[in-house]
Amino acid sequence: MQRPAWALVVAALACTTPAAARADKAADLAQIRRQIEQMKQEYEARIAALEKRLTAAEAKAGSAEQQASQAQAAASSVSRQQRSNAFNPDISVILQGRYASLSQDPATYRIGGFIPSGGEVGPGKRGLSLSESELVFSANADPYFSGTLIGSLSPDGGIDVENAYLQTLGLSHGLMLKAGRFFSKVGYLNEQHQHAWDFIDAPLPYRAFLGGQLGDDGVQAQWIAPTELLVQLGAELGRGRSFPGSDRDKNGVALGTLYAHVGGDVGVSNSWRAGLSYVQTSPLDRAFDDQNAAGATVTDSFSGQSKLWIADFVWKWAPNGNPYERNFKLQTEYFRRREDGTLTYDTTGLALPGAYASRQSGWYAQAVYQFAPRWRTGLRYDRLGYGSVDIGQVASGALTAADFSILRSYGPTLRAAMIDWSPSEFSRIRLQLAQDKSRPDATDNQLFLQYILSLGTHGAHTW
Repeated sequence: MQRPAWALVVAALACTTPAAARADKAADLAQIRRQIEQMKQEYEARIAALEKRLTAAEAKAGSAEQQASQAQAAASSVSRQQRSNAFNPDISVILQGRYASLSQDPATYRIGGFIPSGGEVGPGKRGLSLSESELVFSANADPYFSGTLIGSLSPDGGIDVENAYLQTLGLSHGLMLKAGRFFSKVGYLNEQHQHAWDFIDAPLPYRAFLGGQLGDDGVQAQWIAPTELLVQLGAELGRGRSFPGSDRDKNGVALGTLYAHVGGDVGVSNSWRAGLSYVQTSPLDRAFDDQNAAGATVTDSFSGQSKLWIADFVWKWAPNGNPYERNFKLQTEYFRRREDGTLTYDTTGLALPGAYASRQSGWYAQAVYQFAPRWRTGLRYDRLGYGSVDIGQVASGALTAADFSILRSYGPTLRAAMIDWSPSEFSRIRLQLAQDKSRPDATDNQLFLQYILSLGTHGAHTW
């Protein structure tokens, strides 16, 4: 019997279905295996990448730790070095030398009409010479005090203590105290060291009234007001060991000073300062050499009261407040002295005392212009006014005016011009020409060539 066609189809499908199912199952397993293998490869790649990153991070961390350790070691070394240097002072040396050509003998230098100071007020030696040098030590001792020692090294050998003082730190309300040996803050120029001056020598009023520069052993109290305008007030008490005083063996003090300074800015390019100072001292047997009417050298002395007033004014200009390219400074001071006491004639011979009174004055004015970053030029004019001098021995007829030749009426003057070159703030070379008429019988035409070198930690001076 013959089967229907649809039966044959069903039978065929029945025979082929298990084979197809088996084929599909094998394909699925192969696909799963491939997926697993792919996932395994991807996972292993990610593990390898993570292990690589971990290795790099560990290496970087080790390097940073090493660097940190090295930095800590270096900081510790610096700290130890700073601690070891904490009590070491700043040290500097000021070297000076010069050449001088003088038309008059410097050994005969006198300021006519004024009692000689006995100080180093003359023009110095002729020819090439080493000038006074300075050795400077300064440091903070603790949070309360700083100290400064300045030794003056003489060209002829030996060392003198020029300044040696302590100064307070951090006192409130603008107060400052100083004790020891120091230059007085009276006037404008006095407290500056010679190597910081704009000219090689001191003006005539400083020579005649302060022996070149007023320095003493004593104490100083200063107050600066907490205002925009500079207001500086101060007082000093001292031994009075130097001119216009004399070194006396006594308890207490023999020198007193008062000073007041005010100043401020005018715009951004100009500034000014004005001051008034007072100096009082009581010299005892302040000796000086003179010539009598016969031409013999005699030693006279003065004892009494010396009172000095100083008025100072300074104007500074610098474009936009920057003095390094160009600047200009005008500086002037006026001095007036009154002395009353006893003048003893020929202390080693006749020893004749008499009353003495003098009223004398003097002033100077100078202008300095920096026309290029390293070049300056300046002019200075000095004048002393004889005023009135009353000598008791002359008034009584016991002696003549010729017996006090150095005190005869005369008005000394000095004119100076300079130009200097400063390769840096630590070196300077200066040429100065001057016409000095301090002596009534001669004019001293002077030429100076000077060098100044600052070695070490010495601070730059204000212009």
